[in-house]
Amino acid sequence: MRFIFIDPNLERNMINTTAKFSDLVISIVLALSLCLLLFSCTTTGKRASGSRTQKMKSSPNWKDERFVNPLPRQEESILEASKKYLFEKSEFSSPKRPIETIQRNRADFDSSPVDGIRITWLFHSSILIEIDDARILVDPVWSKRASPLDSLGPKRFFEMPLALDDLPEIDAVVISHDHYDHLDHRTIKRLGNRIPYYVVPLGVGAHLEYWGIESKRIIELDWWESFQTSGVTLTATPARHFSGRSLFLSDLYQTLWCGWVIAGKDHRVFYSGDTAKFHGFVDIGKQLGPFDAVLMDTGAYDQLWADVHLGPEQAIEARLELGSGLFIPIHWAGFDLALHGWTEPVERIMAEAEKTGVEIAIPRPGESINPRNPPVVKRWWPELPWQTPSEAPVVSSGLKNSTTELLAVQQK
Repeated sequence: MRFIFIDPNLERNMINTTAKFSDLVISIVLALSLCLLLFSCTTTGKRASGSRTQKMKSSPNWKDERFVNPLPRQEESILEASKKYLFEKSEFSSPKRPIETIQRNRADFDSSPVDGIRITWLFHSSILIEIDDARILVDPVWSKRASPLDSLGPKRFFEMPLALDDLPEIDAVVISHDHYDHLDHRTIKRLGNRIPYYVVPLGVGAHLEYWGIESKRIIELDWWESFQTSGVTLTATPARHFSGRSLFLSDLYQTLWCGWVIAGKDHRVFYSGDTAKFHGFVDIGKQLGPFDAVLMDTGAYDQLWADVHLGPEQAIEARLELGSGLFIPIHWAGFDLALHGWTEPVERIMAEAEKTGVEIAIPRPGESINPRNPPVVKRWWPELPWQTPSEAPVVSSGLKNSTTELLAVQQK
């Protein structure tokens, strides 16, 4: 039998070296975690306080220390959603090839729209609306990811077709809610105080002030409240969704979410924001319509969270209840936020529009649409497998009446 003798000093040195290496690894991990936490604290924003909180709590939509939906939302199962993401996600949930966009620059917007209205879909829910001599920028997101971090989170499918520095003069930015794919810290910081007004739902102004926007430029509205600028009236409308930016979900429902009606002297546009189906679209149409165009939440749906997003068929139903307007799908082809194929939303929209007779336009990213003279729909996206409504239905909860029955009741 051979015996191996180890120098005790060598053994102690090895233990000390290992301990120091472990300490170094732990220190690096802690330092990185701290950096991520500090960085994300800025990008996540800030909770409302003081007079802002008092205004929020006086809202009829505030109950039990949070904002509430017009129709209660059934919370999705995180476990079930995780299982579906792991085992049922479409292999076509993001593009395999680059998406061709229409590149734009400031000079493209020098001339006024021929009929007084022009809608340019830039990306996801980022839209430039030119209406009756005013320019309104909706939910601008120029960052690469819908995330508090630069290196993690859903990555955009394509670069913006219009550089942020090439934007024409903007009269107001409107924000629908504080989720990362709609309220982008980096974009807001770059736009800064050159924007005359930021018109946002209650509570969202706290984020903007924290990011350096002057309080005099921030207009916070409750549902049905309005603000006028440059000859245009901006009205916040009810929506069925939720809010929150915290990494630990500690601020859920602490700011309001909404849609918007953008009304000039001759034209009107409805923007749904993110919403599920609820009994409110008829009232919006009757009180604030008729509309030249409706920009509707169309993608990122699933039956597990059918109380968060409309889905294609319910988006067309909502347009029917609004009563008017060229249907333009938004909230699709931007980020991988769901399980369905990235082209599925517009395939189902086209099928449902044909069935119901709703007029639609499906612009390529960067394309401008004149709602008074919309282009014929031309397929610019690839033909990929997709699921039909019978294969993957999306039906929001709590809807006791069909669209037809609801319209009949409301019109009496």
